Amino acid sequence: MTNSIPEIEDSDCIFITGSNTTVAHPLVAYRVYRAKAKGAKIIVADPRKIHIDAIADITVHQKLGSDVAFLNGIMHVILAKGLHNKKFIEERTEGFEKLQELLKDYSPEKVSDLCGVAVEDIVKIAETYASAERASILYTMGITQHTHGVDNVKSLANLAMITGHIGRRGTGVNPLRGQNNVQGACDMGGLPNVYPAYQVVTDAGVKKKFEDSWQAKQLSDKVGYTIMEMMHGLEDGSLKGMVILGENPLGSDPDVGHVKHALQSAEFLAVIDIFLTDTAKLAHVVLPGAAFAEKDGTFSNTERSVLRVRKAVDPPGQARPDWQIICELSTRFGLPMSYESPREIFDEIARVAPSYAGLDYDRLDKGPIAWPCPSKEHPGTPVLHTERFTRGKGLFHAIEFRPPAELIDDEFPLQLTTGRYFPHYHTGTMTRNSPTLEHEMPEGYVDMNPADAAELGLKNQDEAKIVSRRGEVTTKARITEWVKPGTVFMSFHFMEANANVLTNPALDPICKIPEYKVCAVRVEKVGEVKAVAAAGE
Repeated sequence: MTNSIPEIEDSDCIFITGSNTTVAHPLVAYRVYRAKAKGAKIIVADPRKIHIDAIADITVHQKLGSDVAFLNGIMHVILAKGLHNKKFIEERTEGFEKLQELLKDYSPEKVSDLCGVAVEDIVKIAETYASAERASILYTMGITQHTHGVDNVKSLANLAMITGHIGRRGTGVNPLRGQNNVQGACDMGGLPNVYPAYQVVTDAGVKKKFEDSWQAKQLSDKVGYTIMEMMHGLEDGSLKGMVILGENPLGSDPDVGHVKHALQSAEFLAVIDIFLTDTAKLAHVVLPGAAFAEKDGTFSNTERSVLRVRKAVDPPGQARPDWQIICELSTRFGLPMSYESPREIFDEIARVAPSYAGLDYDRLDKGPIAWPCPSKEHPGTPVLHTERFTRGKGLFHAIEFRPPAELIDDEFPLQLTTGRYFPHYHTGTMTRNSPTLEHEMPEGYVDMNPADAAELGLKNQDEAKIVSRRGEVTTKARITEWVKPGTVFMSFHFMEANANVLTNPALDPICKIPEYKVCAVRVEKVGEVKAVAAAGE
């Protein structure tokens, strides 16, 4: 996030896209509601109807995978009406001329055909967002989980820069992370191309810095595998073993059938987790980890705030905090680790990660601090890019629209998209172990528009089989106007009817994220299919 969560209340306009905010981030949604009460204009763009539509001034439902065209159309109108921030563009950015030339080809009329949003709504969104004193963008995985996810994010950055809605309180481009320490995991180097604080592994100076700090003889200068590349590596033998920490790829990765085959191909698989997940059931060794309330440390949350976490209870049985397990494994692998406490580890983080350099437990005991915090005297940075961007000037990208990797056809005439239901998180590893939450929603559904359901003879709660090019699942149909005709929606919380059996593992070429948010499927009424089969016999 370029800005902090409390600032959302100070925005005059909030543009929410690819985010079911009330379901996935209810405390952020609370800030949106407070901003609305103060007079903010709310714009919601999502392929489905969602709860936050109820307070929106403008609500649109773009076609799945059409975000680049949609955003280019908005910017076309902003330029045509002279609503762009000429001073900001001239002083703070570069590459505007290429974007300006590209946008000429994205008239509202053309874009309306591509994304299914009415021309008048495209114009109204452009005018509302550009005319605000302080406008903020909120987005989540509805924007990123596409084969053009990087293009989507760059397009949002283009929109913020073209209007100057960045670098000030109540503005910015604000991704909302999926869980409490996703940001922290990335900050600490939980990515294949960087060390902690996003220091690239291919830089010789960075490599030497970490070799000296970690007393390691020779660190690799090669970019590692992403998750899906790891699965291919297990299958082709280039990767022999894997340790999975706090992740359930057998539920969360696309094309689950392929993932299961890959994990079963591993010569050795170890899982560290707090529950016996579906992935853990395939492991050769399962090491019990400690839950959040059973260990000390820090979280770095979605707004880049680093917060202290304090142990409340002891881990049960033989469970240990993750850092202790990792230290012992590393020592046995040949790189001794002998930290005495999370405080000692955090002191090392401050030494090797420039954005954390000014932080320590004593400061954090007084309250959270947003990185970058480069020195002990620095107060932290709630708002990024106030005077300059990290690279100096902000770079516009001229981005052409590309359709999703998989299109509908006669065999698979519907588009599937995925997301969350309010009681559960991710693959249900934790929430489905909560009796209260499981009682709220004990089973999954396929949500269908009444028009599509009627064509198939499906009624509410009928059993339906959903089939893609990768697999099939059976679950109950839920008939609702909240999904558009031609679209169906499923979650990935329920392993017995997991949408990720169906989803497409096609990757964004830059960040290698899979296209979870759109794939082609067909839906069959289970009773009718069985009846036809019986008649055939």
